[in-house]
Amino acid sequence: MRRYQYFNPEQLKTGGKVLMKKFYSKRLYLRQMDKADAPELLKIWSDPEVTKYMNINRFSSEKEAIDMINFLNELAEEKKAIRYSIFSKQTNELIGSCGFNSLDEENRKTEIGYDLAKAHWGKGYASEAITILLETAFETLEFHRVEAKVEPENVNSIKVLEKLNFTYEGRLRQAEISKGRFVDLKLYSKLRTD
Repeated sequence: MRRYQYFNPEQLKTGGKVLMKKFYSKRLYLRQMDKADAPELLKIWSDPEVTKYMNINRFSSEKEAIDMINFLNELAEEKKAIRYSIFSKQTNELIGSCGFNSLDEENRKTEIGYDLAKAHWGKGYASEAITILLETAFETLEFHRVEAKVEPENVNSIKVLEKLNFTYEGRLRQAEISKGRFVDLKLYSKLRTD
């Protein structure tokens, strides 16, 4: 039995599978990003400590946040990716975002990403949100593999992945350009059979 309930009839079809746009967990609810989230996401994406290890420069205007939301929602419509805003059920506050950075139907795998407002670090919210993504990937989409790529200096994110029993597979040297420079990435994965 699933721990996380789907509660919205709206669905995004990926191949023959259905990906829900909203989820509940014990303390959180996730829903597909919306332009109305821009002011709160701007607060998160403009914090240099939050964006330090993200492959975006910190935002300085609501227009940048809206443009990013529009871009991510276009990817969702094309069934290439989907991003969710993370809300506290208790306060209804938007506290971060997470989602599938890629949806690879052919190889039955996906890559996840996540960010949280600094005020909510260390409270287990990232683990809770990622658990929703894992259950969706393995049970709903019937994917076999979930990947996460993290800069080696991003110790907090690595701790979250290790807590969730992701397997470290190795270091991808100068694998990506972030903020104008090549960065190494640590590759973590979790298989449906793990």
